[in-house]
Amino acid sequence: MTKEEASIRAEKLRKEIEKHRYAYHVKDESTISDAALDSLKKELFDIENDYPDLLTPDSPTQRVGGKPLEEFKKVSHIKPMVSFNDAFSEGDMRAWFSRLENYLGHKVKPEFYCELKIDGLAIELIYENGLLAKASTRGDGKIGEDITQNVRTIEAIPLAIKDNKENSAFERLIVRGEVFLTKKEFKRINEEQRNKGEKEFANPRNVAAGSIRQLDPKITAMRKLDSFEYDIVSGIDLDRHEDEHKALSSLGFKTNKHNMLCHSLEEVFLFRNSWENEKKRNNLEYEIDGIVVILNDNALYEEAGIVGKAPRAAIAYKFSPKETTTVVKDILFQVGRTGILTPVAVMDPVEVGGVMIAHATLHNMDQIKKLDLRIGDTVIVSRAGDVIPQITGVLKDMRTGKEIETASPTRCPIDGSPVIKDGVFLKCSNRNCGAKHKELLRHFVSRGAFDMEGLGPKILERFMDEGLISDAADIFSLTKGDIASLPRFGEKSADNLIEEINAKKRLPLSRLIYALGIIHVGEETARTLASIFEAGEIGLAEILNKIKKMSADELKDLPDIGPKVAESIIEWFADEKNTRLVMDLDRAGVSAYVERKNGQNLFSGKSFVFTGTLDSMSREEAKKAVRSLGGDVSESVSKLTGFVVAGSDSGSKRERAIELGVKILTEKDFLKMIGR
Repeated sequence: MTKEEASIRAEKLRKEIEKHRYAYHVKDESTISDAALDSLKKELFDIENDYPDLLTPDSPTQRVGGKPLEEFKKVSHIKPMVSFNDAFSEGDMRAWFSRLENYLGHKVKPEFYCELKIDGLAIELIYENGLLAKASTRGDGKIGEDITQNVRTIEAIPLAIKDNKENSAFERLIVRGEVFLTKKEFKRINEEQRNKGEKEFANPRNVAAGSIRQLDPKITAMRKLDSFEYDIVSGIDLDRHEDEHKALSSLGFKTNKHNMLCHSLEEVFLFRNSWENEKKRNNLEYEIDGIVVILNDNALYEEAGIVGKAPRAAIAYKFSPKETTTVVKDILFQVGRTGILTPVAVMDPVEVGGVMIAHATLHNMDQIKKLDLRIGDTVIVSRAGDVIPQITGVLKDMRTGKEIETASPTRCPIDGSPVIKDGVFLKCSNRNCGAKHKELLRHFVSRGAFDMEGLGPKILERFMDEGLISDAADIFSLTKGDIASLPRFGEKSADNLIEEINAKKRLPLSRLIYALGIIHVGEETARTLASIFEAGEIGLAEILNKIKKMSADELKDLPDIGPKVAESIIEWFADEKNTRLVMDLDRAGVSAYVERKNGQNLFSGKSFVFTGTLDSMSREEAKKAVRSLGGDVSESVSKLTGFVVAGSDSGSKRERAIELGVKILTEKDFLKMIGR
């Protein structure tokens, strides 16, 4: 987006976030899910990173919480109680660590202390001469509320700390931690609410926050809150964050036994991914929504300092959200196998429920009207369990006035027939439309055409009915998440299908022409048409233009093409719908080539991947050499890769090749193969 668009978007985001944050932190009310709010904050954070001059002092990314409640006595923190910026992917984590090293101006030893991120309320505890003297909430990070009386009711928090001989000299100790409610206690409290005919609580965090800020400590005591401590602010100086946890435990504080020291980002990823497993998380007594990753070296942590509301040397690495926000770029109407038109939202790709998705079915026009959904809207997308991603809400305050309402189509996008109403659904009036379209798609992926293994008739029909594909070009816009989010489809099957689709983006021109399904054009006629082009790579636009310009007489001069076939070819390429399909395939990355003759098609059907640096030629020269011999070049290694050419300083692609058993060539081997 342009800077002007970013400025408008950032201002809208600030207002939207502040509205929900005020309700969350001050009123203890959830007006939007934590995951959706995190998504909005992350988008604003990224915009401010890209355009630093758009950062404002009152931006939500620079603030910690809400205003302290008036009923409580105010407490000033000697050191700000910060919160963390969020990361949602391995890429986000690598970018965070890179920013940290850039700020410090040197390489940093990758040693991280990883803590389970408890979904609770941050607190500060002050002990004087070994006794609990004061407890407070985080508040706005600088000033919190005095909740000492309420904290005294929490069994997990010691009223007096143990005598520790090594640290017996300290008179004042300040520690920080988290107050939370266990799942069991949350269930009990909600059962009580139901029995009294009162409204149930939305989540354990809200109950914990409301309980700790009760004016009557007896109510707090009845809620049976729990607590973990994780940070020593002052009183004991230690070199490593890991040692703080050991010291807290020895003093009688409750610490989380699942926390772990990691010696690389890869170990961090493994730790986080292991806890994302719902079965494992269900065994915990409390809710977690990710992990906190902290640089273990306390001196470097302090040197890195704070940016805005967050420490540079720590970050919250969240689990894949079940709900998030994104922007609707378009609304398309896809035709299913029965001729029903399904509206589908095309969105900025976003991760939800562990998969990256770019499409969400809208079912029918009634659903669009109910949501009041428009192209350009910022929306909430939800997915839980095996449920297909759904748009569940529209953030109307984010509108700029440029959003476009969607009108019901009057003509079928496949064959142009009038659209009729069938209950709540729209349907093509041509009864044969869906069946004919289904056959064209089957032909497109068949053995003599694109030859997409695993994309059989039933799967094609499923994708059509879910609104994921309407024409052949849509196949190439499918993402792993679009497939994996469907019931009975796993990540492995989605991986395999996407890998197969990507591997078949480049094919001989004769097979591409055959795949188009032109009446009377079989495999032999397709080869004849392909023969009018010179050997080598050829763009789809060039194919389109050359064949469209040919007259019936020119076509009939070609072997095996008579008047009827020539007329069919001319009609097909004159149809605007077919022209659009070819260009959509081109935009999707589909390419073709004319095979060499006289034995020059040495690498036909073979795919090469290059890694590292070649001494005798550039990477582009090597790719050109492969393609000149009929081969294909890919950027990623898969089980379909024929060879990996490993130059000096080769990296992960070589390791992936070893893992998959793909043949690895040295530069010398490769030069010998191409005859140099």
